[in-house]
Amino acid sequence: MLYELRALEKVRSDFCYLTEFFLLFSRKIDKIYKYSALENVMAKGLDFTMNSATDIWGKVLTLLSKDLSETAMTTWFDDCSAIDFTGNRLFIHTPSVHNKAIIEGRFLSTLKSALGELFSSSDIEVVILDDDGLKAMNEATDIPDYLSIDEYTFKHFVVGNSNKFAHAAALAVSDGSHKHNYNPLFIYGESGLGKTHLLYAIRHAVESKFPHYNVIYVKGDDFTNDLVSAIQQGKNVDFREKYRGADFFLMDDIQFIAGKRSTQEEYFNTFNTLYELGKQIVFTSDRPPSEIYQLEDRLRTRFESGLIADIQPPDDVLRIAIIKNKAEQLGVVLPDDVTNYIAEKLYSNVRQLEGAVKMIIAYRDIMDDDITVETVKARLKDMFRVGRDLIPTNETIIEETAKYYMQTPEDVKGQSRVADTALARQVAMYLIRKLTNLSLKDIGGVFDGRDHSTVLTSVRKVEKKIREEENFSKIIRDITSNINSRK
Repeated sequence: MLYELRALEKVRSDFCYLTEFFLLFSRKIDKIYKYSALENVMAKGLDFTMNSATDIWGKVLTLLSKDLSETAMTTWFDDCSAIDFTGNRLFIHTPSVHNKAIIEGRFLSTLKSALGELFSSSDIEVVILDDDGLKAMNEATDIPDYLSIDEYTFKHFVVGNSNKFAHAAALAVSDGSHKHNYNPLFIYGESGLGKTHLLYAIRHAVESKFPHYNVIYVKGDDFTNDLVSAIQQGKNVDFREKYRGADFFLMDDIQFIAGKRSTQEEYFNTFNTLYELGKQIVFTSDRPPSEIYQLEDRLRTRFESGLIADIQPPDDVLRIAIIKNKAEQLGVVLPDDVTNYIAEKLYSNVRQLEGAVKMIIAYRDIMDDDITVETVKARLKDMFRVGRDLIPTNETIIEETAKYYMQTPEDVKGQSRVADTALARQVAMYLIRKLTNLSLKDIGGVFDGRDHSTVLTSVRKVEKKIREEENFSKIIRDITSNINSRK
């Protein structure tokens, strides 16, 4: 009888895999995941080569050409060329001092938006160089390396009141003894507060103490991608052996498996296998399990059965400590007035603080300029406008909505009348209306020039569906949380 039940369970599981595979295939899966490829490169801390910098610049120009006139493109960008892409910064050279000033004054935010669309990240910076700046860059021989993923260790994690519990829990499980029984460990908090840093710190600590351990780190999106790839290539067994053979299983951004039936099915079985074998499991998410609304109850209860630790935005003392620590890692001592000024202006997350320090030091090294409060004001003016109430871009809203409904952004914005695509389009219109300041007419322009009355009808349909269907209301909250996690 037990054998028959197991056989039946296997048939049901495989049927789920096949169902989702054909669904994804029919919706052009190759397009759906193209946006995660570059993001994965960024997450692994890899730099692009010179040829890649040129490719990136070409894609940026293609995006710009959709919003700028041909005259503007020719006048300001014809003589521009990509020099390098490193440390999350794209270096662009123009021989004209005048063009440099115009680009920085008029188009810098547009360039950053285009890069944000390409990488699904707001952390990419643009540096415009004239001939003198290019010369200084080429002559610079002592620019310190920035933190790589390999340096995301406990040593480099700055501890304060807002994160000390999560840090202590992560440190405890990393000793590999399992004596604390913090299994699973669930760490949650807003984007950019150090959750991924702690996961990598656990990984490095375990690999250092126990070289023979199999430590698996994976993002929620990548777990789904690997599953689909395994189904596509007929490698289900290899997939299961890879993840169920872990001694430490670390999953980042687990909220992204919510709403994906076969992914949750596979993860449920993976979790049970690892847990029953006494293997350590650690998750991160942008919200606690109780607020991941499309997560199956059987998974939610398992996540809540272990230790849950949250990370809050850093207070002023911790922000100052983070800035000083980052500067020290880069071999620089910042003046106290500069440190205090940055800490006062950037308060929402750690990633912003570290990015600000990187940018300031890069500017000093390239331009051979002193670091003063006035310099910081000039170089970081765009970052200082970004706070807790950052308005998400249309692209971010459309991408996250498309990802949830397993569509492509192009399909969501296009003319397809397939039911799922049409629903995703209506939801995207509703969320843009709710989360941005765009008018109905402007929203219509985003979706292939649709009339404002079409947008209004879509918004009202979604509002009605939210009122009448509790499950749909949870879906909207999930998508909104995914959008907010990218701020």
